[in-house]
Amino acid sequence: MTARIIDGKALSDSIKADVAQRVEALRGRGIVPGLAVVLVGGDPASQVYVRNKAAACEKAGLHSQVIRLDADITQQQLLDVVQQLNQDPAVHGILVQLPLPKHLDSAQVIEAIAADKDVDGFHVSNAGLLMTGRPLFQPCTPYGIMKMLESEGVDLWGAEAVVVGASNIVGKPMAMLMLAKGATVTLCNSKTRDLGAQTRRADVLVVATGKPDMITGDMIKPGAVVIDVGINRKADGKLTGDVEFASASKVAGAITPVPGGVGPMTIAMLLVNTIEAAERAAQAQAAPSVL
Repeated sequence: MTARIIDGKALSDSIKADVAQRVEALRGRGIVPGLAVVLVGGDPASQVYVRNKAAACEKAGLHSQVIRLDADITQQQLLDVVQQLNQDPAVHGILVQLPLPKHLDSAQVIEAIAADKDVDGFHVSNAGLLMTGRPLFQPCTPYGIMKMLESEGVDLWGAEAVVVGASNIVGKPMAMLMLAKGATVTLCNSKTRDLGAQTRRADVLVVATGKPDMITGDMIKPGAVVIDVGINRKADGKLTGDVEFASASKVAGAITPVPGGVGPMTIAMLLVNTIEAAERAAQAQAAPSVL
């Protein structure tokens, strides 16, 4: 068996084209959707991510501004920047690039972002809405994965889904989204005993651990759909995921590559969340006031 490759780049291009049309419609009403990205310090990976996000925004017609702050900024100074963006009507989405320097409290910073501008979907109120099945913003990576599964015609109703990695950014919201579609979901973490016994049950396997080549072909159910969220750089400079692609692709029915799989979808869904925030703001602005 040779797995079908799930092309995240092609799907993301289609989604971005739709976003560009929605942006044009808003611009026709005099509204320019805007995303503000806050980058603290000079982490090389974060700089690349921010540059890619800004470029995707500009290409789709959104206004993008990157606020670059020194690594030694204080917690209060960072909170003040976020508050200024909250109050700026030209900013519809706010993203604080993680990770932050260790002396900063990232949870407090995320909670400081206005919930209706939290396009990452990490604010506690957005996390709560997701938990109850009424999400305002879906976290970008899990949202993108759901779009990939939908595009592949994967029926989650009654399926066995296993998520390896239990972070607030990917693992937990991923489990909630698949649960809402009728899947039976197992959420694994670093303490899971006999991980292979869990992953071999999965009709859909999502891996987000940050550990290169952690999941091998013998840990995958034949014909399973495998979504590799990881992106790791080896000593030779090559990129690899959390799934050992060579062995996994011989067993899986469909699999995402690294790069070119989940990564482009994460950025595409950030644009979707931003345009949705701008559309909500425009609708609220147009609604008649009630005395």
